Amino acid sequence: MTNTNGYRRGTRYMFSRAYKKKGVTGLARYLKCYKVGDYVDVKGDGAIQKGMPHKSYHGRTGRVFNVTKHAVGVVVNKRVRGRILAKKLNIRIEHIKHSNCRLDFLKRMQDNETKKVEARAAGTRVNLKRQPLGPRGAHFVSTTNNEPQVIEPIRYEFIA
Repeated sequence: MTNTNGYRRGTRYMFSRAYKKKGVTGLARYLKCYKVGDYVDVKGDGAIQKGMPHKSYHGRTGRVFNVTKHAVGVVVNKRVRGRILAKKLNIRIEHIKHSNCRLDFLKRMQDNETKKVEARAAGTRVNLKRQPLGPRGAHFVSTTNNEPQVIEPIRYEFIA
C-alpha cells in the first residue's frame, strides 16, 4: 500500500496530547494575552481541530502581526525549495504559546542597563559585550587518598 496524501498525513504523534495531559483544554490557555510583536511558538493541539495550523508549521516560532477575538495572525518563515518565504497564518490561540526565545536577551539587556547606571555613578567604563569562557584555571590533584590507577585494555584471549 502506498502512503496517503491527506492533510494530516504523518501526524499520529505530532498532534496527540502528552501523557496525562489528555482531555479538555484548561482555561489558562484562553486567558493569555497576545500583543502585536510578540514571539509565539506554533504547536498544534489535537483536541481542538478548529483553527489548527498545517503540520509543516508545527514547532515553528513566529511573530504576531494581528490579534482577533479567537485567533492571532502569525508570520512564520517556511523553506520552499531553495528560498525562505514569510507565511502569514491565522491560528486560534489554543495552538500557540508564548516563546522563550527572547528571555535570555531581555535579561541580558536589563543586566546591561543596571551595569551602565552603576558605571556612570562610579565614573568608569564597563564592557557590556559577551565574552567567551576561557580555559579553567590550573590546579594540583592530591594523591594522598587518591592512588593513581593504571588503565589498560583487557587482553584478548583466543579460545579454540
